[in-house]
Amino acid sequence: MTAISPLQFVHKKGLFGDHHKVDKNDLLNISEIKNLTIVQIVKYKKSKIELNDINIEGIKFPSQNSEVSSNKNIRILWNAPNTWLLISSKEEILKTVKEKFENENFGITDISHSRAVIQIKGFQAKEVLKKGCPINFNLIKKDFCAGSVFHGVAITVDCLSENPQTFNLLALRSFGESLYHHLTDASLEFGYQGV
Repeated sequence: MTAISPLQFVHKKGLFGDHHKVDKNDLLNISEIKNLTIVQIVKYKKSKIELNDINIEGIKFPSQNSEVSSNKNIRILWNAPNTWLLISSKEEILKTVKEKFENENFGITDISHSRAVIQIKGFQAKEVLKKGCPINFNLIKKDFCAGSVFHGVAITVDCLSENPQTFNLLALRSFGESLYHHLTDASLEFGYQGV
């Protein structure tokens, strides 16, 4: 049995919006990111383990709010005090996480199937996100993350790159369609390509 992605029936590929006078390389790209493992890691209050002693494939866990630590296949987002989201394209990462973090000290939850992940990429990405999200995107740099809302939909914003501007937006699966429609509607003025 194959999994049905959150946006399988709504994400459209092609050119949309005011794309006629825009160079194809300058268009926004909007895509659904599939086949990710998303793990929430929570350190219990009673835990005596120091996070400096633990890493996943050489990546240390961020200790400050809005920080992201990453390599090519793994991103670790600071989500709340003593709470992180680990996002990876590696299938076996959940097994690795469970081996590193004992049940007595950490809560490990696979939330992969409960999230929709939409990526917006292009030189106007921040302008689109400003239309529905109260974060000051002028201050955002690479490897920044934050919880916020986009047109009333709770999201986690993850900045992957500044050139071109690339953001992953994580939302609850049940709100994925609403987020997608709000995002694509906000992108029409700049023209976008569904990929």
